[in-house]
Amino acid sequence: MSNNLFITATEARSGKSAISLGIMELLVRNVGRVGFFRPLIDSDHDGAKKDNDILLFSSYFKLTTTYEKMYSYTVSEAKTLIGSGRQDELIEGIFNSYRAIERDHDFVLCEGIDIGGTSPAFEFDINAEISRNLGCPVLLVVNGYQKDKDEIVRSANVYNKSIIEKGCDVIAMVVNRIRIEDRDGIIAGLRKEDVGREQLIYAVPNEKTLGNPTVGEIARLLDAEVLYGGDQLNRHVYSFTVAAMQLSNFLKRIEDRTLIIVPGDRSDVIVACLSSVSSMTMPKIAGIMLTGGLKPDESVCKLIDGFSAMVPILSVKSDTFPSAIMVNKVHAGISPDNERKITRALEVFDKNIDAKQLAAKIIQTRTKIVTPKMFEYGLLQKAKAHRQHIVLPEGEDERVLQAAEILLRRDVVDLTLIGNAQKIREKILQLRLLIDSVKIVEIGKSDIFQDYVKTYFELRKGKGITEEIAGDIMSDVSFFGTMMVYKGDADGMVSGAIHTTQATIRPAFEIIRTKPGCSVVSSVFMMCLKDRVLVYGDCAVNPDPDAKKLAEIAISSAQTAMTFGIEPRVAMLSYSTGESGKGEEVEKVREATRIARQLAVDAGIDLKLEGPIQYDAAIDPEVAKIKMPESEVAGRATVFIFPDLNTGNNTYKAVQRSAGAVAIGPVLQGLNKPVNDLSRGCTVADIVNTVAITAIQAQAEKGLV
Repeated sequence: MSNNLFITATEARSGKSAISLGIMELLVRNVGRVGFFRPLIDSDHDGAKKDNDILLFSSYFKLTTTYEKMYSYTVSEAKTLIGSGRQDELIEGIFNSYRAIERDHDFVLCEGIDIGGTSPAFEFDINAEISRNLGCPVLLVVNGYQKDKDEIVRSANVYNKSIIEKGCDVIAMVVNRIRIEDRDGIIAGLRKEDVGREQLIYAVPNEKTLGNPTVGEIARLLDAEVLYGGDQLNRHVYSFTVAAMQLSNFLKRIEDRTLIIVPGDRSDVIVACLSSVSSMTMPKIAGIMLTGGLKPDESVCKLIDGFSAMVPILSVKSDTFPSAIMVNKVHAGISPDNERKITRALEVFDKNIDAKQLAAKIIQTRTKIVTPKMFEYGLLQKAKAHRQHIVLPEGEDERVLQAAEILLRRDVVDLTLIGNAQKIREKILQLRLLIDSVKIVEIGKSDIFQDYVKTYFELRKGKGITEEIAGDIMSDVSFFGTMMVYKGDADGMVSGAIHTTQATIRPAFEIIRTKPGCSVVSSVFMMCLKDRVLVYGDCAVNPDPDAKKLAEIAISSAQTAMTFGIEPRVAMLSYSTGESGKGEEVEKVREATRIARQLAVDAGIDLKLEGPIQYDAAIDPEVAKIKMPESEVAGRATVFIFPDLNTGNNTYKAVQRSAGAVAIGPVLQGLNKPVNDLSRGCTVADIVNTVAITAIQAQAEKGLV
């Protein structure tokens, strides 16, 4: 099994960072603890300029290694050592830094120095030298931007042969930023060469949003002051133009996503640009850069403040044409705070590179460690395998809309949003989300509303419900969404971002109801620790279940664990282990254990289950050797059943906060069809995970898992 990989590029602006980002996510899906290491960085040791890729990977993948330990030398330090004949010292220092990361990780992704500085030949050669001495297989990123396919094939072959001749093992090549129509020809051309026959070869089309900088990136690199539109800095810049002509001529030169560069005293141009933003017939500019250190006077600022549609307005001290030259030299990167760009980079990678094939090439076996990132990715992959239709009743909530964009753009599920269609569309535009095709249901205008009212009336007329009351109840978004699931118009529902748990669960109790043979609806949390995923139940629904209900919760939780790829070894928790304790609470757990074993036998399930057992004996192998040495569960439990809500809720929160665990849930179980609840403090990631979980539960109900 390989435990490292070195990614290097052939030349500048190859999009290596985007490819490295995709490779890193691929690794965290398949390997346990993955470290990131850059042997050399083009930055300063004093911290004035930090390496963007280290900051990006540390932030997005929540790496625990300190910034200083994720690189060895700056490029200038490396050149000094080489120039003074101390190259061995350089390699030894890099090797020692690498080993320090390797000790704490199962796999180390190494990224070479960026090509394209003052000496690209040196940078290419030193990358090859470092990868060879570290014993890393190489993934080569070839720049295909604005080149024809024959030129790309020739260039890629030259670099490929060169790095192989230096003793490197190139296992894969990614030709990046190509024209989509050239892809097949490029791959075929490279495979004709002897050196390319044993390698995996991929070609990735150019993506404008990754290859072009945002206004915020330009502002940072030019040390610009942001005068207006600070919340719009993630706008991409596709081109720039200098406004040095009469207004009528200048307006003809405005294109979509253009950055307007203009002296700060040209109030007419500023006002015209802002007017174009509100115009339905003009292209939408990216922003305005005011030069010469000049700013609009007070009366013009007052006018600007009155515009409802705003774009970023920057101010730089340099004059107009030097500013234009600097903008032209800006190289688009992927900054740690640009979540949209990160998501798009991963999406492009997923669509153009065979992740399973590449993973098998890089690492031939998988470890048993399951990290939170691996588990979360696994959820998305399982959900994508058989796409389900999930309804989100809180369609007007910004977090729900942001999650919807991620889910739809990564092809995880089909979605229906419930809410006021106009408000939802307006928020989609305000948030600049790319989900125009999402299905929106407005209850008052829905052609299925009356059918839903009649269905609810038939279900609940024995409870004193009239048709008029049924109409009022079905106007509630949670009841309407639940009825969509009941009627088969959706496969599952996720709610609770702005509604209480009761508002989410009550419609499910009334309409969907429990599975045959199951008398209780319960919940589990998926507790993602650093090296494994545990299942905790019930921590959210049942305050004090009796022995029979506790047994049913155990069986449901074991089945949920199996659904999500976790081998169930069930621990029925108590304050004593085995036969050592007495008392009403222990007896309840002991009886629940007996009932659960019988339920498993009746259902034909070969279930490993132990109880009563204390938490330490359930999770710690050393304690288990003392307290329950013969048990198949003790010390290795994966499913933990708490005796009551008080114990379960406090324990999951204690583990979440103290151990830094990622708690995914609550996941409801025992219903005929899946409905899941969010907390009102949920994040976008929480919503994405919960929707994926709901989709997988829907698959399980259909026998697809």
